Amino acid sequence: VQLHASGGGFVQAGGSLRLSCTASGLAFGSRVMGWFRQAPGKERDFVTAISRRGGSTDYADSVKGRFTISRDNAKNMLYLQMNSLKPEDSAVYYCASGRSLTQSTSAYGYWGQGTEVTVSS
Repeated sequence: VQLHASGGGFVQAGGSLRLSCTASGLAFGSRVMGWFRQAPGKERDFVTAISRRGGSTDYADSVKGRFTISRDNAKNMLYLQMNSLKPEDSAVYYCASGRSLTQSTSAYGYWGQGTEVTVSS
């Protein structure tokens, strides 16, 4: 199983970025997918997750209304549209694959390598 996250970069506060995650080696359409982030010196935190067919989503309170998760099962792709970015959104963002729509990191068995997002004030 390989999950490859991309799209991170440097952006000013208020700007936008779109992260992508390419999945291979797994039945993508049968997996819940999620995004997590980890800032330096902090634990890895839940950002958002999406159900197998995309009908259900969950967001951390800190990103509600600003971030949107989506998926394209035909392309084995996961996306995270991030708008109105804030300096506190700076972190390494990881895509992950799990079996249930949950905020718990332990429920996600496969992880990508992460892509770094830096938001300047």
